[in-house]
Amino acid sequence: MPSTRDIRRRIKSVKNTRQITRAMELVAASKMKKAQAAALAGRPYAQLMADMLAALAPRVGEAQHPLLVRRDVKVRGILLVTTDKGLCGPLNANLFKLVTEIKTPAKYVAIGRKGTQFLARTKRDVLADFTVTDRAGFNEVKAPVEFMVKLFLEGTIDTVEVIYPRYKNTLVQEALVRPVLPLSNVKDFVVHLRTESGAGKFTDDRDMLFEPSADAVLAALLPFYVNRYIYQLVLSAKASEQSARMVAMKTAKDNATKLLGDLTLEYNKARQAGITQEILEIAAASFSTA
Repeated sequence: MPSTRDIRRRIKSVKNTRQITRAMELVAASKMKKAQAAALAGRPYAQLMADMLAALAPRVGEAQHPLLVRRDVKVRGILLVTTDKGLCGPLNANLFKLVTEIKTPAKYVAIGRKGTQFLARTKRDVLADFTVTDRAGFNEVKAPVEFMVKLFLEGTIDTVEVIYPRYKNTLVQEALVRPVLPLSNVKDFVVHLRTESGAGKFTDDRDMLFEPSADAVLAALLPFYVNRYIYQLVLSAKASEQSARMVAMKTAKDNATKLLGDLTLEYNKARQAGITQEILEIAAASFSTA
């Protein structure tokens, strides 16, 4: 049985750990609320953009924007969205599992240090890596998105796909591979976007006039919406990160509390055994002298 001194040291260590994990839980909870609010606030804007594209779709006919043209997929373009820090449970591990399942040729762009480290460790073809703060400003996300769109238009990659943790609720974050480009036509793109933004079927039948032309509006609107759509995915990933970290820290705090109770009980037993042993020794000494 460990000595009472060793048990006291372990109790002190567990108390310090519980204090740290509780502080980290509170910080993550605060950041989680902000990240959730940012992700939810962007949905109406995304729905409005989808409505504009839905109104535009019937007027572009068979015209194809370069971002919607399908071609033979020789090299996939993957945007991997992970965290900069750990202590968020299996969040990153689930994303890495999706990456390891990709057996076809692919080039990667990483957002987050954990993803960058994983891709370097597994010796995958990384074109660039970016860092996005917890606030996840639009301009921060715009840089990697425009970088990938440029590669797509140049033919370096034949798809643009995003691997990210989708925020469902505080306890559930789902690792997904979300295809972004290309889609066969504008109508498919609109259905995809409205589904992601939580909107229903577009039913606005008003007669609209687009100046200078529907094709020109499409050419200006579509690249911007691709930026906005991936930005919405990154916001969801940030909400997932803070939710997963809060749950992980709460679990660690609860485990520390349980372990502290077990150690306290063990300490009391060891202390009581020591006292009993001393009493027996005193009684035995008294008996021998008598």
